[in-house]
Amino acid sequence: MKRLPDSFVKQWVYDDIGQTAPEVSLHQLDKETIHCVLTFELEQTIQQDDWQMRLEPAFLPHFHWAPHLTPTSRHVMDQHCFRSPALIVHDDTKTLMLIPDLDLITKDADARWYMDLDAPNNQLVLGMSRTRVSEHVLFEKVNGASYPSGTIRFGFYLKMADHDQAGLNPWRSLLQFLWDRWGHAQFGQSIREEVRLDSYVRHAYDWAFRHWKETVWQEFEWDGRNVGAPVFIADVSQSPNYPGVANERESRSIWNQAWFSSLRSAQGIYRHGKEQNDPELVRKAMLMKELALAAPQRGGFFPAVIATEMKRVMVDGQQVNRSGSWALAFWGNSNRSPVDPWGAIAAAPYHVLDMSWTALLMLRWHDELEPDPRLLAYAVRYADALVALQDEKGYFPAWLDQDTLAPLDILRESPETSLSVTFLIKLHQLRPDSKYMEAAEQALKVVIQEIVPTGRWEDFETYWSCCGCGRDELPGNKVARNNMFKQCNFSMFWTAEALYHMYKTNGDKRYMIVGQRVLDEMLMTQASWQPPYLYVDVVGGFGVMNCDGEWNDARQSLFAELILQYGVELDQKEYIERGLAALQASFVMMYCPENEKTKGQWERAYPFFNEKDYGFMMENYGHDGVVDEEGRGMGTFTIFDWGNGAAAEAYLRIKGRLGQTLKERYGYDITY
Repeated sequence: MKRLPDSFVKQWVYDDIGQTAPEVSLHQLDKETIHCVLTFELEQTIQQDDWQMRLEPAFLPHFHWAPHLTPTSRHVMDQHCFRSPALIVHDDTKTLMLIPDLDLITKDADARWYMDLDAPNNQLVLGMSRTRVSEHVLFEKVNGASYPSGTIRFGFYLKMADHDQAGLNPWRSLLQFLWDRWGHAQFGQSIREEVRLDSYVRHAYDWAFRHWKETVWQEFEWDGRNVGAPVFIADVSQSPNYPGVANERESRSIWNQAWFSSLRSAQGIYRHGKEQNDPELVRKAMLMKELALAAPQRGGFFPAVIATEMKRVMVDGQQVNRSGSWALAFWGNSNRSPVDPWGAIAAAPYHVLDMSWTALLMLRWHDELEPDPRLLAYAVRYADALVALQDEKGYFPAWLDQDTLAPLDILRESPETSLSVTFLIKLHQLRPDSKYMEAAEQALKVVIQEIVPTGRWEDFETYWSCCGCGRDELPGNKVARNNMFKQCNFSMFWTAEALYHMYKTNGDKRYMIVGQRVLDEMLMTQASWQPPYLYVDVVGGFGVMNCDGEWNDARQSLFAELILQYGVELDQKEYIERGLAALQASFVMMYCPENEKTKGQWERAYPFFNEKDYGFMMENYGHDGVVDEEGRGMGTFTIFDWGNGAAAEAYLRIKGRLGQTLKERYGYDITY
């Protein structure tokens, strides 16, 4: 081939490096895919701040997708966010996908690969430059890149389609391509019989209930009943091996929130306790259930967090954080909200999402583990209040004012609605009532009509977690330069889950078709390869949003079962492998002998770690957009309910519900 197809590409230009032009090689791999490699032979080292190739489609797209945001011409999508990297555009008839050739990205190159998407100027860009992190987390080009003498190779794949299916689901063929080319083989290499997932479960529970017990396990009396749970967060300085003075990162608390769910972790502990005939583990799980039931309902609504006050005190001449007694604890809600973000738990608004998730977990406990009429009654009281909140279009609001219970205006129409759909479907299965299904159907209808086509995946984490970029001006608005919303994959998950369960309830295949589209959009945030410039295993792990830096985020333990459910329902091997890869990745950040790479990184970051710390597990890797061989990117804390305890629950749940199917139908045995 001598040129790219005129029907898809209007213009394609590329820079020289110094005075050296590249040798260009174009090969047609199939009727929809072209592979291009540009090879530079440099006689000497070249200093050049930036190198680019720019491609202009031969049509005017109305849909644009990229893995990261570049709100200005200063910004780029650094290779740090190349999980399933591609630039995608389409109009009503044509789809064009530009994919970096990941085989050509080297570990220590001075000039890092990047992508850019300029929607107003209809331009797709791949390039090389030095970069720096700005805000949390965007990337900007900086000067100073160099190219050593010798051979420099840069390449990409171009996928083109002119059929309706590509527009209906622009990610499906791309995900299959990425997995076939990279993910499948690397996933296969990662399955080692000598590393069994149940060994990670033992590390998690030994860490929480033996080696770090004094820090992690909280047991106390509340309102006349015995309750207990692992603490919300444990800092590395609270290790029994830490040589200095311990410091609490946040106030001692226990959460039943969309991320940090004590009741979810409790179900894993209960399953393991029953399986191992360990009455102490079962007792702990029951105390965690009692704590969830202890949350006081008010008109059906209930708080998500019980917390203690934290103060600054002097210990051995150092000022550190110390929490007060559980006797003086109080109820509140997640402070990851638009009301005083990261402020007072006691003043935070009720979060409908958190309540629907906790109520759903109550129903799952009642249905799957042991019947408890109190759980069902609690969920019914909440459901009746929830249905009354639904607006005329079908949405459930995100937050309720703590005093008046009136809905807040922010995110009144959001895909957080989808989790309430899954809850109402489950309740209808256990306690049939047409009002629950009617509310669920109306809610899902508006999400399908207004959220899915535009990719408006805005939820609490999109703006009110650690990444506040665009918090004031972006909700409800696209980033103009990318023609994309700031997106979080959490709301993609809730929506794909709701669509799956609606399909399983009424058999309407339209829900499955839309559900697969949403699932695939979520899977574009999953690592489909192992970058040589990362220092832990990442295949199968997830990022978070198109404006953040995480790899191997703890949400993969929540996503894994749904990916497998779609895989079984559609009998699609790629989904099965992706789901199992997500499950494996859920344990990768754990400090233990089974994770050789990760263990080495932890010990570089914290040389005092030893066997008493086995099971310690940060919620993600590379959160700030930068990693190195010396342990940068490893983090400083463990959240049992969004880390080791959550991963253990996911494995135990999947083993119990899907283990035999995976073994008999697909040959993957996780039932040991």
